[in-house]
Amino acid sequence: MPTRHRAVRATPPRRARSGGGPVTDTPSIPAPAEQPDQGHEPKTGSGQEPRAATAPDWRQWQPQRPEPPVWLTEVSPVTPAPIGAATLWSVLATALLSALLLGDGVGLNLLIVAVPAALAAYFAAQNAGRRPRPWTLVWAFGGVALLAVPALNDAGLPTFLAIVSAPALGSLALHGSRTWPGVVFGPFGLLGSIGNGGVWALRGLRERTGGSRKQLMPLIRGLVVAVVLLFVFGALFAGADAAFADLLGGLTPDVSAADGPWRFLLFAVGLLGALAAAHTAAAPLRWDRITVRPGRARGRMEWAFPLIVLNLLFAVFIAVQLAVLFGGYRKVFEKTGLTRSEYARQGFWQLLWVTLLVLLVIGLARRWAPRDGARDSVLVRAVLGVLCVLTLVVTASALRRMDLYVEAYGLTRLRVSVAAMELWLALVIVLILVAGAVGGRWLPRAVAASAAAAVLTFGLLSPDALVAESNVDRYERVHKLDVEYFQELSSDAVPALDRLPEPLRSCALAGIAENLAQSDGEPWYATNRSERRARDILAKREVTDSPECRGTGDWIEYRGGIDVNGL
Repeated sequence: MPTRHRAVRATPPRRARSGGGPVTDTPSIPAPAEQPDQGHEPKTGSGQEPRAATAPDWRQWQPQRPEPPVWLTEVSPVTPAPIGAATLWSVLATALLSALLLGDGVGLNLLIVAVPAALAAYFAAQNAGRRPRPWTLVWAFGGVALLAVPALNDAGLPTFLAIVSAPALGSLALHGSRTWPGVVFGPFGLLGSIGNGGVWALRGLRERTGGSRKQLMPLIRGLVVAVVLLFVFGALFAGADAAFADLLGGLTPDVSAADGPWRFLLFAVGLLGALAAAHTAAAPLRWDRITVRPGRARGRMEWAFPLIVLNLLFAVFIAVQLAVLFGGYRKVFEKTGLTRSEYARQGFWQLLWVTLLVLLVIGLARRWAPRDGARDSVLVRAVLGVLCVLTLVVTASALRRMDLYVEAYGLTRLRVSVAAMELWLALVIVLILVAGAVGGRWLPRAVAASAAAAVLTFGLLSPDALVAESNVDRYERVHKLDVEYFQELSSDAVPALDRLPEPLRSCALAGIAENLAQSDGEPWYATNRSERRARDILAKREVTDSPECRGTGDWIEYRGGIDVNGL
């Protein structure tokens, strides 16, 4: 066998590591005197190496990353515990239920999807060593209660408010916030965990599978086999028994290939949402660590004098209102030339803005008022307390104006909504009064809880049902009714409108019956209680297609009650 010769490569000369001279034939050259750095490498010849003293530091030319803000460092979450198997299964269940149930509308399906998402957050928090506290349970049960609104009632605005408020309360439950920054920013904390939740889940899967597909493929194959078995045997049982086929058809969602992209989008939304909730439960943003610096205390003349003048203005306004109340509204109408509706509508919006601005004034006054000494504390409480009490009287005056307007022209959705807003603002002012007397550490969470309770009450009562009930009662007294306005209401109004005599009943229910007919065939999980009750009422007494209902002019004797274009 021929011998292979390996090529020998010349190696550069090396320096000795200890006291001897260099192991090379090149004579040693004395080191030159130290020269200042010129910003470039020295020229080298044979046998000469670049000097370390003159080598440039390229790091000084690289852009330096700016330091993150202090508040961002304070609120950054801790490293979350590894994601558990129970959390992963709950997240997967949430994604599948979202893809199967949420594509047909909103109703009971929101509660069904929320259950595995809440379990994913619970298991993640348990792995991280977090335990629920009383306020955590308040926010959690409040969010679940809000999701019951779309399952019970059909009105659009209350349903929208409930759906938006439910995840906000869930985020507060996961963050455990108790300060003003925490309560204000806590509801948006889930948005910051969407990307982190996905990375956290991928890291957990990689750790569990060891980075190999051999351990992940059995799980995927098992899921595929389970789906195939359910499909095959379910189809056989459905063909064998008609009752089972009817039950299976009512329980399972109707999924077609054309809905594939939409269902995939819902799957992704459910997956990312559940992962965000679980990641937040394991490592929440610490909003309570944000420190709000108190404002520079002002002198009494700077803050107390303007507020005292404002209190006097409020007192004069209230005195005028009392004089009008006892003197009668006729004199006001005669002197001003305003009608009852113009008087009520002109004043309500201004008084609503007064209530909102008072809350801003109270916040600024608390920031700038002096905080040293018992006399200053008493003065602050006295001035702001008087302002709160006078604001409550102004709020009562605004609600009285709304009552006058409703008495003359009936109730509408908008009037119910703004009156509910005014009542909630009055409740916030009462909470501020109590906090000024006994201390206000609980005030941020109390304000948030009152807002959630207001949204829940607004949704459960349903403005459409209140509008229909009020106007039917008014028709029975004065025989004035706007039939056309009822075409815009939801199925919540059907029980009250069913009390009207024919053919007025059919005219009032014509639009609602048409909307119910268009949504006929929706699955059980996307139908609310109001729709089912309305269908039962209309099935017992059908809406007749009367010629009088085809034109608003035929029912002019019933009109003139509600100004649908105004407030």
